Amino acid sequence: MDPRPHRLLAAALSTLLLATATGATAQSAWPSRPMRMLIALAPGGGVDTTGRIVAQKLSERWGQPVVVENRPGAGGALATETLARAAPDGYTMLTNSSGVAITPSLMKLSYDPRKDITPVSLIVISPGVMVVHPSVPVKSVKDFVAFAKGRPGQLLYSSSGNGTGQHLAAELFSQMAGVKMEHVPYKGTAPSITDLIGGRVSLSMASVVSTRQYFEAGKLRALAVLGAKRTPALPNLPTIAEAGVPGYAYENWYGLFMPGRTPMDIVLKTQQEVTRLVGDPDTAKKLVAQGLDPVGSTHAEFVRFYEEEIAKNAKLIASVGMEAR
Repeated sequence: MDPRPHRLLAAALSTLLLATATGATAQSAWPSRPMRMLIALAPGGGVDTTGRIVAQKLSERWGQPVVVENRPGAGGALATETLARAAPDGYTMLTNSSGVAITPSLMKLSYDPRKDITPVSLIVISPGVMVVHPSVPVKSVKDFVAFAKGRPGQLLYSSSGNGTGQHLAAELFSQMAGVKMEHVPYKGTAPSITDLIGGRVSLSMASVVSTRQYFEAGKLRALAVLGAKRTPALPNLPTIAEAGVPGYAYENWYGLFMPGRTPMDIVLKTQQEVTRLVGDPDTAKKLVAQGLDPVGSTHAEFVRFYEEEIAKNAKLIASVGMEAR
């Protein structure tokens, strides 16, 4: 009997076992080199602050540099596309806002928002607040609803742009409260709030971070927070649901993502670290100081949440009559 086929088979099996062992060792040693943290929005905002805090803490924990790279543009879709095209090896991450669950209904994307990116963990909620110009003679949500119903189509509300969370939060309020207001979109939150302070519009659904200094100075009036729960940043301010529109909730959030098909052990290891660091008192203090509510979640919880957010925003966008461009 010719022994060569047996030797060839043995060699092939040896090579396969070596490759498997090498791959397992490489994966178990992850991370073993510098990593990249993409941030979907420009420097200076809440998403940037959150992503940099997470990057710093992961670097300290894992002993590897986590290089931050801001990739703003297209409502966060530019950074998400970059992530979707990255190697699924755990060395590229993305901190993105809730806009990642809005763009699938507004834009024709080059990536599949469900298959090409992997939700890792919810990091924080960025609480929003319903604010009016002081000239609007209301002190509560109930007052505002009654005031707006008496002036259908006359009140203007500002947002940071068409299809943004601020826009959709106000549209959801209009639908649930049964009021009709006119939308005035701006190119960003800053000009939107500037015109609200100037009295050129009456209302905005903006973040606590971008409005707190103004309503505490009396330049704006805060009526309620937008989320399902009160925020620790403003514990005495009721939710819109508590204050007159039962069931209302719209929350802006920031989460961590990896490329689709990233090995699940890497995803879960990262998720566990994010949950741990968000629960760390020092990290939580830094996030709260930025007006953010630390949350954290399991991978499975965030996957479900992300899917629910895509569906919710799709329904809301369709009701407004907006189409993908």
